[in-house]
Amino acid sequence: MAEIFEYKGRRKLERKIAVLPGVQDALDEVRFEVAARAEALLLAHRQEGHASIDVEDGDVDKYVILDDERGKKAALSIEYGRAEQFIIRKDKNGQTYLDIIPAADGLFILARAANLPKKRKGKVHLD
Repeated sequence: MAEIFEYKGRRKLERKIAVLPGVQDALDEVRFEVAARAEALLLAHRQEGHASIDVEDGDVDKYVILDDERGKKAALSIEYGRAEQFIIRKDKNGQTYLDIIPAADGLFILARAANLPKKRKGKVHLD
């Protein structure tokens, strides 16, 4: 049985292990699998086709990203859902309208692709 000892410099050791070629190769494989599953899940729900799955390398970590920069910038709503919204707008003639955007359940694309539990995050305000 292995023993683990607490010592100073633990983060440095963890980083040295994390950047080893074998560890990075394993992270690449897992990221590829998660990204492939996420892409398949997203394709099954695509409406307008703006959202996409991207991958990115950090200094140590590997990321799978749900990107909707080209569309309505709705990646957060796609993943976690949204509450019903009321928007008041005026047309060019000064007529006032109330638009209602219905609530939508989250698709949890990334969570399901990574086999993580589906949890709705707390309220997020993007002002």
